[in-house]
Amino acid sequence: MKRRRVWARRALLGAGLIIAAAVGVLAIIIRGTVPPLSGTLEVSGLAKPVTIMRDGNAVPHITGASTADLYRGLGFAHAQDRLWQMEMMRRAGQGRLSEIFGERTLELDIFLRTLDLAGHSERSYARLPAEAQALLSAYAEGVNAVLERPTHLFEVRLPPEFLLFRHQPEPWQPADSLTIIKIMALNLSANLNAEIRRLTLAAQGLSPAEIDDVMPLNGGERPPPMPNIASLYPLRTLSTAQSTVRTAALDAILDPGASNSWVVAGTRTTTGKPLLANDPHLRLSAPSIWYLAHLAIETADRGRINLVGASLPGTPVIVLGRSDTFAWGFTNSEADVQDLFIEKLNPDNPEEYLTPTGWQRFQVDVMEIRVAGSETRLVERRRTRHGPVLPANFRNLGQLLGPGHVAALQWTALSDDDTTILAGLIDERVRTVDDYIERAQSFVVPIQSMVIADIQGKIAMIAPGRLPVRHPDNLMAGRAPVPGWEPIYDWQDFVPPKDMPHVVDPPEGAIGTANARIVPDSYPHLITFDWDADYRHHRVRELIVDRDGHDIGSMQAAQLDVHSPAFAELAPLMIAAARPAATAPEDKEVLDLLSRWDASMRADTAEPLIFVAWLRESVRGIYADDLGPAFGSFFHPQAKAMIRLLKGDATSRDWCDDGRTPERESCSDVLASALRRALEDLEKTFGTDRAKWSWGEAHTALGEHRAFSALPIIGRYFNVGVASPGGPYTLNRGIVEFGTDRPFANRHAASLRTIYDLSDLDNSLFMQPTGQSGNPFSRYYRTFEKSWSNGEYIQIPTNPATIEREAIGTWQLLPADRA
Repeated sequence: MKRRRVWARRALLGAGLIIAAAVGVLAIIIRGTVPPLSGTLEVSGLAKPVTIMRDGNAVPHITGASTADLYRGLGFAHAQDRLWQMEMMRRAGQGRLSEIFGERTLELDIFLRTLDLAGHSERSYARLPAEAQALLSAYAEGVNAVLERPTHLFEVRLPPEFLLFRHQPEPWQPADSLTIIKIMALNLSANLNAEIRRLTLAAQGLSPAEIDDVMPLNGGERPPPMPNIASLYPLRTLSTAQSTVRTAALDAILDPGASNSWVVAGTRTTTGKPLLANDPHLRLSAPSIWYLAHLAIETADRGRINLVGASLPGTPVIVLGRSDTFAWGFTNSEADVQDLFIEKLNPDNPEEYLTPTGWQRFQVDVMEIRVAGSETRLVERRRTRHGPVLPANFRNLGQLLGPGHVAALQWTALSDDDTTILAGLIDERVRTVDDYIERAQSFVVPIQSMVIADIQGKIAMIAPGRLPVRHPDNLMAGRAPVPGWEPIYDWQDFVPPKDMPHVVDPPEGAIGTANARIVPDSYPHLITFDWDADYRHHRVRELIVDRDGHDIGSMQAAQLDVHSPAFAELAPLMIAAARPAATAPEDKEVLDLLSRWDASMRADTAEPLIFVAWLRESVRGIYADDLGPAFGSFFHPQAKAMIRLLKGDATSRDWCDDGRTPERESCSDVLASALRRALEDLEKTFGTDRAKWSWGEAHTALGEHRAFSALPIIGRYFNVGVASPGGPYTLNRGIVEFGTDRPFANRHAASLRTIYDLSDLDNSLFMQPTGQSGNPFSRYYRTFEKSWSNGEYIQIPTNPATIEREAIGTWQLLPADRA
């Protein structure tokens, strides 16, 4: 017995040592995936040495003697810190995610391969000027230097995601950068979603007037009466089972971006020089979409030429930022550059479709899609004269359209002469607003509202790009799919560049944009009728355009503003409607509490949480029965539709009556019941002590890691998220998704905040929601999460002495043929 105990102890000790050794080896491997902060490497193609010095926030300061050498350095820094993100973006654009993730991304791959973003990118690259091709090649050489560099003992060349999925990345190609820009264009082109939503509602039997009630336009819009969609081509009612065919990956790609930006002339600032602010709103992720960087060209005649701002990993472009003499920012113009055409198949030959001149054959090729853990799929890709035929299961199109009909997408991004990249490549000659405007004419897609200011005091807003001209008799005007065989719906041309929206030095000395209408009613061309809700736009006017004496502080205050104009209008309407039917004392107390609320979406208060939960149940209670299987895509805050209803303007049907019950419910009944359900749900989730409820706790900014977040048990530890203020309609934005398991989480918010001081550009401010590194095991993976939530900013210095004093590490890249 004694001998058995000895052996048992020895076995336990041995097992413990083995486990400890395994943990130790795993820790060494994990640490080895984080690239060293300092080193020396010879890089092919470099003309002269490049220095990459990272400051205390891990922002790289890249110095070189030419643009090409800088781009090699930026490619190197991107690959060190964001290689997995770059690989995901590239493979998404190529439609090759299933080679890594298997069946769960197959639907997304089929859709993206159908669009042929990578093919269009390769063909556009071939048509670029030789100088631009050389710069894209230089960037690719920098990326590949990381993929090929020798490693030391216990150092792992690739980030941990590659190890987990046993994936080896292919060498970076110059056209890959164009593919990533195409993916961003897809993310920022929102009209496809609106068209299919109206199509789905029409298939459920809704009339044009009823569709207008649930998808109301902003006030002041005067579109032509929308034709009855169901009269243009056959539709089928969507079943509940069919309506659930969606993928999270596809929704993330097609999640349209929004933004705030404004610029104020020196006549209205305390410094006498312009101030410019920008905060693009995108779906939160870990890491953030942006990577802060400082590029400096050392010249013999002009000294250092600096470019500072947010780069897009996988591309050599500082997308949003400032030089030594000007600054710029973007918001999405919401321009309608997509149209869905319903094509009629020849009943005698399904390989043909109807055109204005008769039957025409589809262009057909077969795509081979490799799927990890499964067989390779062969998928037929068809094209019409309008564009690619979308897969039947994309947004349930195959179930919605009648037999013998398919949907083809025409989109300005699906072109082989896309020169957008030329607007973003460094050009040392660009020093003023006028220079920037001239260079931006190469922009194709996505159309962005660009605000610009220079140190001479000029300010401007331009929206360059390729905007289709539709026939004046096309009454659909881009709002829903149209018959592809009717010539009246064909695009007529593109708006001439000189006629695209622009304003330079306006008399009022300020310009603000927030995805709402950017042109006066007199503007002759159709941009869109589906502008974003204009609550933020009006708030920008109130806080910025209509005020004087601006400084950095007023810029910060506006970016961090959490007042919700939409809820300030909606809450009193809901409270007044619910009071007659709210008989329980507890419910009356809550209504009294909300009546005193100032519509501020502060993180430390309970009122925003109670109101948003009430709104969630109200939207469900009012619209779920009327919209049926189409309700899933509608299940969002819907302030405009609710305000229209409660003001008595939504009269196309009795929306509040539940058609599934024999009784006739009033809006008062529905809102009172919704309040009771909301309170019960909040008590289950957050406890019965309402004093402990807070909006920030529920409204956690949810930046999910695009692989590890799906891991059981430990996945949540790889996400970057912190309590956050703001809401769907505040300048400090935080969009919620009611139909998810975390309906109040902040999923779509400021992916970047920047403020540029044209009196001293080194005084400019920056912030993004994660950290610079995309490696979850790096100390710089979540650097900024609390600072972002708290409304703090950093500066990015350009003074060499300051950078060197703050440096945490330096890489020296040397010409490969250096002796």
